[in-house]
Amino acid sequence: MARYDDMNDSAQIRILLADDHPVVRDGLAAILSTQADFAVVGEAKDADSTLAQVARLQPDVLLLDLEMPGMDGLVALQQIRAAHPETNILIFTAFDSDERIIKAVQSGVKGYLLKGAPREELFNAIRVVSQGGSLLHPLVASRLIDRLRHDESPDEALTEREMDVLRLLARGMPNKEIAATLVVTERTVKFHISSILGKLGVANRTEAVTHAVQRGLITLEQ
Repeated sequence: MARYDDMNDSAQIRILLADDHPVVRDGLAAILSTQADFAVVGEAKDADSTLAQVARLQPDVLLLDLEMPGMDGLVALQQIRAAHPETNILIFTAFDSDERIIKAVQSGVKGYLLKGAPREELFNAIRVVSQGGSLLHPLVASRLIDRLRHDESPDEALTEREMDVLRLLARGMPNKEIAATLVVTERTVKFHISSILGKLGVANRTEAVTHAVQRGLITLEQ
């Protein structure tokens, strides 16, 4: 199978490789060339060139590493999805944080495979994704399931006082004002906020308010 040319065989899956490491791209191209139904139509070394190549080549599958120079990989992914929704995207990257995995899947990627996966898994993933199917690395799928269970499980109940603090957080009050309003110490307010963050499974007060509004625990005052 030829790379970049001989693209008239409609049975072939046209693949664009996007990775900032030339050795990785060369290795992938060599591995994929062993499959008669694969055709590597181009390569990209950063987010900007990936966007340009997707527009020019319109590949069946974009094999995308999220960690590349320039634009953040998730931002590039979202732009590609917006401009070329027909492109099937398979993330092929080193292990990432749960949050970035979630955002990538939410952005519409068809598959998420970790580097180091056996070549047969890569071949299968490309074929599945090219047909519009979805495929996730087992470890990624496990983390997504754990996150889904957490998101769909009822939040650990907040106490009445924690709800008071949460409502005041939603009004944008700093700790000092919250303490004065509730007639408690700032240290007590900090304790309540820490408890709220833990129970809601969020990292900061802004996320706490957003999460609480989405869950219907509070409403934002106009």
